Amino acid sequence: MSHLYPVGIQSFEKIRKEGYCYADKTALIYQLVKTNKYYFLSRPRRFGKSLLISTLEAYFLGKKELFKGLALDELEKDWITYPVLHLDLNTQKYNTPEALTNVLEENLKNWEDLYGASDREIGVARRFNGVIRRAAEKTGRNVVILVDEYDKPMLQAIGNEELINEYHSSLMAFYGVLKSCDPYIRFALLTGVTKFSKVSVFSDLNNLMDISMSNRFANICGITEQELHTEFKEDILALAQKNNATEEEVKQLLKEQYDGYHFVEDSEDIYNPFSLLNTFAKMKFGSYWFETGTPTFLIELLKRSKYNLYRLTEEIATADSLGGIDSMDSNPVPILYQSGYLTIKGYDKRFRTYTLGFPNREVEEGFIQFLLPAYSSTSRSDSAFEMVHFVREVESGNISAFMRRLQSFFADTPYELVRDLELHYQNVLFIVFKLLGFYTQAEYHTSNGRIDLVIKTDHYIYVMEFKLEGTAEEALQQINDKQYALPFASDSRQLYKIGVNFSNATRNIEKWLVEEN
Repeated sequence: MSHLYPVGIQSFEKIRKEGYCYADKTALIYQLVKTNKYYFLSRPRRFGKSLLISTLEAYFLGKKELFKGLALDELEKDWITYPVLHLDLNTQKYNTPEALTNVLEENLKNWEDLYGASDREIGVARRFNGVIRRAAEKTGRNVVILVDEYDKPMLQAIGNEELINEYHSSLMAFYGVLKSCDPYIRFALLTGVTKFSKVSVFSDLNNLMDISMSNRFANICGITEQELHTEFKEDILALAQKNNATEEEVKQLLKEQYDGYHFVEDSEDIYNPFSLLNTFAKMKFGSYWFETGTPTFLIELLKRSKYNLYRLTEEIATADSLGGIDSMDSNPVPILYQSGYLTIKGYDKRFRTYTLGFPNREVEEGFIQFLLPAYSSTSRSDSAFEMVHFVREVESGNISAFMRRLQSFFADTPYELVRDLELHYQNVLFIVFKLLGFYTQAEYHTSNGRIDLVIKTDHYIYVMEFKLEGTAEEALQQINDKQYALPFASDSRQLYKIGVNFSNATRNIEKWLVEEN
């Protein structure tokens, strides 16, 4: 093995001392430190935020030996040691008001042991204020404040309005200290997945620079294609040999599976670092990032907001909307973006809008697979089984079998969905055909509740038309009248035209007709 891979290791010191591979981000870190004082950075989970915080901590503690051979070793001449207050909010389950208070008080006690305490300071905010001031006075150096996953308590409280308001109130006061203690602060960085604009650190601390969508720091977390091809060249060759593939084939697979993140328009592609490191460590492709966290809350949010899933492939948003998630009950797009399930795919300068989409196959396939049991009658344990058989029936030309299986996805549609049945019908078909498209060529378009579908396999082509409260005969007639099959006239594969009717009364596929071309 050409490298030691720091899978799950977020300590810069451990990575450097024990010889783990490290993509050098220290030139960007130097630029970050030298160009401003207060920062906020949003990135998806397991994208390197904690390692960035750890690297900054080592730098401000003056641990020059850890940076030997890195860009910062040449750039920094002074290597001044500063007092560092590192608050990591990853380490607690936040399900009560006391959970957050306990974490804050534990950290404050550790800092007070170093820099002193005062009995007159009541509450975590006043104690934080006092610690910052005393640390600066005691050391003669202004304080560095690093907060890892600042939003973890609020993310875990989503759905519990009372608890999230409690956390908001506590963190408003706590983070607000950064403004009142400005004369004692050298540098501050807060990282997280999302941006809760209601928290005063964003509304009151107006000199906080949000670099989440900054060109200068777009690749401060994650791995660029250049870094992948230079730092991991030997690993790519080893992966190719292990998987009986060429170097170019493996590069293409890595790109399709893990690349595609953009945090600003016109930026270079960013690879998911967690998935890349796992792939090289195990010498096997897998859905490593997706499998470490299930988007249960996001899917409930999609359902609650009556979101049309087809928009996932062509969503449009403004920069302002992507910057906060406070209206997520009616608009789930910002949190889908900030959580890493959608990313920037294009930018319209005229309207200043972003086109969003799935970053790569790992995220797209994992997310769609997770949607199936949430929207259909299929259980999570049976969904993979059902899709495998569905694909095989499509590939073998067994139309009756795959249509009956398609019916099963709609079985037991809850009665409360009747008012939104058309949207539910569209969403289930979107999920099923999207999953089908991972294994066959499936192309479809939606318009006003209608779905036209073309499926291509090695031996068959299916042209399908769906009607809601029409008839299967009308659907088949539309295929013929509009000559949907004409583009495949010279294709040697067997072509079938299938007209399908969906009934409100049965809340399912009522009838289908098949015509061989």
